[in-house]
Amino acid sequence: MNLQDSRRGGAGGPEGGAAGATGVACEVIALLEVLWERGRDAVSPAPVSSSQLRVLHILERDAGINLRTLAEVLGAAPPSVSRLCDRLEALGYLKRSASAVSRREVELRLTGPGRSYLRDLRARREEALVAAVAAMPAGAREALTYGLQEFRAAVEEGPLAMEDTAARPARSA
Repeated sequence: MNLQDSRRGGAGGPEGGAAGATGVACEVIALLEVLWERGRDAVSPAPVSSSQLRVLHILERDAGINLRTLAEVLGAAPPSVSRLCDRLEALGYLKRSASAVSRREVELRLTGPGRSYLRDLRARREEALVAAVAAMPAGAREALTYGLQEFRAAVEEGPLAMEDTAARPARSA
């Protein structure tokens, strides 16, 4: 099944159930990945790899993380993560500094250019997404909005939901 089938009410249409919706969602993920790649290529003359981008996102969220912890989060060997960080440091996106807690540890932080790269990347991705959504008919945009709100609610309230319900945004009807 593909997006064209779902538009025509084919195998994955409204009566297709969870399997049909999952198939369409997987295709949307693939399309978003294409949009994100286009946005990343347009941001900087020195785009980063997917692995490096993941490191930037982690450092943005967990400023001052050490190399060992970063390797655990990535599920990678410390030498590989160190090489990723070497490349990001060479681009000027990452800074290593001695830890205030332990002389044996090095803290990793985003630099101003690293933050700018992520900000510009998000802006490009948002532009691409806005353009795609704007090209949809109004009814389809409304259906997408409703579907995404319900999807978010299912993720936040479902079996894999976070324990802390106070941090969740209110669900609109």
